[in-house]
Amino acid sequence: MTGTEGTGPNASRRAVVAAAGATCLAAALAACGDSGDASQPKEDSSAPDSGGDGAGAALAAAADIPVGGGKVFPDQKVVVTQPTEGEFKAYAAICTHQGSALNEVSGGTINCPLHGSKFAIADGSVKKGPATQPLPGKEVTVDGDSIKLG
Repeated sequence: MTGTEGTGPNASRRAVVAAAGATCLAAALAACGDSGDASQPKEDSSAPDSGGDGAGAALAAAADIPVGGGKVFPDQKVVVTQPTEGEFKAYAAICTHQGSALNEVSGGTINCPLHGSKFAIADGSVKKGPATQPLPGKEVTVDGDSIKLG
């Protein structure tokens, strides 16, 4: 072998490294896609995705949402709370600080695991930073004992 481009063991190594780099770049670009203003988290203005027609689909039973607490639905990117008995609220389950997924509701707040931001279950307002913007509200309805989005 003469070591010219496209032949020999170094060419295979180069091809693998180039392909891996291209794959990583493509994945990074796809993840960032329509990032818009980098200072604002991505906000989904549509109903949460539940694998098809998420709007109007039953999300949970009302009994599944504790009074004074709530529940995060990661697949739908929404959190549903019940600040007082019979009053249900829903918010985007994405932290307004850096776009991390919110993971729990406890102690009267919706909590972010990344930097510790906390949001009020009653209105989505910031209770503890570093987040400075409230959670965007989502429409939720109660139909019998079912909590529905949209």
